[in-house]
Amino acid sequence: MALRKKRNWTVPAGTEPTEFDRRVMYWENKGKEVPTRSLLYTPEEIEAIRRAGVVNTGVLDEVAHHICAGMSTLQIDQICRDYCESHGAIPACLGYEGFPMSVCTSINEVVCHGIPKAEDVLEEGDIINVDFTTILDGYYADASRMFIIGKTTPEKEQLVRVARECLEIGAEAAKPWGFVGDIGHAIQAHARKYHYGVVRDLCGHGVGRAFHHDPDVAHYGKKGHGMLLVPGMVFTIEPMINMGSWQVFIDEADPYGWEVISEDELPSAQWEHTFVMTEHGVEILTY
Repeated sequence: MALRKKRNWTVPAGTEPTEFDRRVMYWENKGKEVPTRSLLYTPEEIEAIRRAGVVNTGVLDEVAHHICAGMSTLQIDQICRDYCESHGAIPACLGYEGFPMSVCTSINEVVCHGIPKAEDVLEEGDIINVDFTTILDGYYADASRMFIIGKTTPEKEQLVRVARECLEIGAEAAKPWGFVGDIGHAIQAHARKYHYGVVRDLCGHGVGRAFHHDPDVAHYGKKGHGMLLVPGMVFTIEPMINMGSWQVFIDEADPYGWEVISEDELPSAQWEHTFVMTEHGVEILTY
């Protein structure tokens, strides 16, 4: 006798399936990956994440007011931590799996998870991603922005612009009752127009009650693949777009083993927001 496959989607005992339940179970019966009920957030929880998002946006706005050539990434870390804590929140990165600082500061060829340092001083023409996650009243909000220091090259300007377009296009592709793969497919198609590489080793993720949970949101892929997207899910989209190859490596000189660098050491750019899926599409929670 064949073993019955364990179902992801379950209906509470003693209740009849709702129309929502039936829609999810339809896709699960078709062999698609569907979320568990635990991945859905209540309206009250979504508002709590939104409040964390307000602080998170304030952190990045504060960085925008001060960032300039001659500033060290350690100074950026202090700005982020001070703003976050002065608004009653906690920097999620600080101490997370050994990460030593409050924010990720990734300059030029550093794709992500750059560690702030006194010796990393911003120069005219640099591009930098500042990635911050806030915990407020137990709920997480996660976002990142690119900053151009002074005047940079047309090639770097285009990379930063296209990376932002990839985030926007990925968000437009995220539809209720669509699939995670729809997001990655749209992002990859746009990046290919510019012969850019879409990093495959890292992805977006569910966020809210925890820093990271399902679904994994790959920024490449095929339409109709990946987890079913349903209203109430909260996740990030955060494409990392490389000017050259999509491949990356971990800097062996990094004693913490965090900094991810493009394989060919060409510049990389990334933008990120936290989104909630609604009946009409995604809504940004980190404005």
